[in-house]
Amino acid sequence: MDTLVFHFPYGENPMSIDHSTRTQLIDSLEKFVRERLIPLEAIVEKEDRIPSDVVEEMKTMGLFGLSIPEEYGGLGFNMLDDVTVNIIFGHTTPPFSTIFGTNIGIGAQGIVIDGTEDQKKKYLPQMASGQIISAFAMTEPGSGSDAASLKTTAIKDGSHYVLNGTKRYITNAPEAGIFTVMARSDPKTPGSAGISAFIVERDSPGLS
Repeated sequence: MDTLVFHFPYGENPMSIDHSTRTQLIDSLEKFVRERLIPLEAIVEKEDRIPSDVVEEMKTMGLFGLSIPEEYGGLGFNMLDDVTVNIIFGHTTPPFSTIFGTNIGIGAQGIVIDGTEDQKKKYLPQMASGQIISAFAMTEPGSGSDAASLKTTAIKDGSHYVLNGTKRYITNAPEAGIFTVMARSDPKTPGSAGISAFIVERDSPGLS
């Protein structure tokens, strides 16, 4: 199989890596997918897991921090860079891209966009290095695409919230160290307006 070659315009973006570094990384990813991942597809399907040594290689390559800002240990990829990586990984089975894609996508972006500075400093460097993997906990037994109908509650108790509910079909859940959990914090407000996002660490009391 010939090496894939991409000719995309590279726009001005303060979060983009330089062109030379980007080109080297893209070349490395193409080779990684072609020579390392595609031969493992049958094993992943049979064992229903990605080999741990492959995950470690992904961490070393920076895949778990692709779009996390550089100031927090990521590569600071812009949307164009991110799409390019997704095209490359589209040549192999989806689980390979899902494990890091969820981490840098719905797992991290809530913190990147709306997290406090303390939250960003605490979690993003660990997520970018792959030290912790994140998950996005929205889906419930009775709500999926209709996310506004979720039943998980968040009741304030002093300076904390007590969450109560059930989530299912959460990508990365078995490996995740933190979860962005969507819960209804204002029961009097219907729809999505009454829902808030909470960072829940895996070792939090009551999480199972």
